[in-house]
Amino acid sequence: MLGDFNVRTDLALETRESFEEDDVELRGVRIEETADEEKEIYTTIVRIETENGARAMGKPVGTYITLEAPNMSSEDEDYHREISAELAKHLRAILGDKEQTVLVVGLGNREVTPDALGPNVVNNLKITRHIAKEYGRSSLENQKKLVSAIVPGVMAQTGMETLEIIRGVVRDTHPQLVIVVDALAARSTRRLNRTIQITDTGINPGSGVGNHRNSINQEKLGVPVIAIGVPTVVDAATIVSDTVEQLADTKEHRQAIREKISPHLNTMFVTPKDIDETVKRVSYTISEGLNMALS
Repeated sequence: MLGDFNVRTDLALETRESFEEDDVELRGVRIEETADEEKEIYTTIVRIETENGARAMGKPVGTYITLEAPNMSSEDEDYHREISAELAKHLRAILGDKEQTVLVVGLGNREVTPDALGPNVVNNLKITRHIAKEYGRSSLENQKKLVSAIVPGVMAQTGMETLEIIRGVVRDTHPQLVIVVDALAARSTRRLNRTIQITDTGINPGSGVGNHRNSINQEKLGVPVIAIGVPTVVDAATIVSDTVEQLADTKEHRQAIREKISPHLNTMFVTPKDIDETVKRVSYTISEGLNMALS
């Protein structure tokens, strides 16, 4: 908490960490951590198992997988291939090996770089549904997942809720699974553009920046929804909070400083100056992971 408002985050891992910082035991939430030191990829799985745990976390019951790759914003192609392979491994575990039709939805605004992750991911996907419809499924050798995709834009561009557009497409094309990709907000600057979250609970578009839209989940669409996201922005209050943590020597001192911080920081979000190149690079990494998992 900073002043009169919360530091926002879309990452279940960071929400869980905030309870640990306050030395609060959280029932109904399990954590599993693995580290691949050689590849420099660190995985944390947060399982919210009860409604009490869901209320405490402010997130639905389900599984939240976080991949942390400290050098994900670098240009090392080999490293990005390893991240794509790790992402594909977790997606395959969720999807299974059965034949499915999958709709991938790239959420966000192409015109706003930090919010363009979803549309950029869709640009690099291998789309196959139309081939199967034209030439038959046998024309796609060993292809168990038929992939279609849509970039619904944002309400300011379309005048429609994103959920309304997706629900119409789902109703007419009958996918058996929806995968949504979106930019997220982080609480920690060290996770910015270095973290991928996968969850089987769907997503609330815009929640990380205080622009709450209708949830996109199985309850609303009638089919399972997997969400993939990368934090591309941080609340300005996060940066102030990190600085306070480093400079203040006691809990009382930190609280005194926070009470003097302007609440106007609640409406400000920060992104790195090289976000253009970073979003292109990271979106390609995610699209390659999706292509591996779906082909």
